[in-house]
Amino acid sequence: MKKIILLVMLAFSAFLTQAQNATLKAGDTAPDFKLKNVDGKEVSFASFPKAKGYIVVFTCNKCPYAIGYEQRIIDLDNKFRPQGYPVIAINPNDPEASKADTFEKMQELAKSKKYPFPYLFDAGQKVTDQYGAKRTPHLFIVSKTAKGNVVEYVGAIDNDPEGNNPQKTKYVEDVIASLRSNQKPAITQTKEIGCTVKRKAKT
Repeated sequence: MKKIILLVMLAFSAFLTQAQNATLKAGDTAPDFKLKNVDGKEVSFASFPKAKGYIVVFTCNKCPYAIGYEQRIIDLDNKFRPQGYPVIAINPNDPEASKADTFEKMQELAKSKKYPFPYLFDAGQKVTDQYGAKRTPHLFIVSKTAKGNVVEYVGAIDNDPEGNNPQKTKYVEDVIASLRSNQKPAITQTKEIGCTVKRKAKT
């Protein structure tokens, strides 16, 4: 009987974990957060009072895909922050599981690459789980509306992880162009491309 109860508890725990980690989709409310930036200050959506929306990207220090998309993320912020859509980058990796993703190494990277956007440390991976971010990079475009912050798009930045296709589809740019024209995006979800989020081994 004890074994049956234990198995039921384990199954229920696994179900809850899966539910908590379900990836947000278009139309969902985007959870707010207050996370420590590499400059030591806390950042939330409220840190951008004039924003029309946000480009929330879960990325990290050493994943080859994250490195490959790094300049494109910088370019997105430079292009769309003045239009009201700043980039907010969040590192979803547990620093014990990924030694390259400690807060100190995040600070070093942001300084060396001169990140123009905040790069936030998600202690305990709470925000990562709320958004259901699975890979690095994994991107969420959020609109600021009268009903709160709403997810408009989830997935990849474009369909060119190698960075060598001049005919690539620029998902993020297309979505924001639609939003700026007061239209719903034609594409609201794509397959995220990147390394899996790193978590501590459970004991």
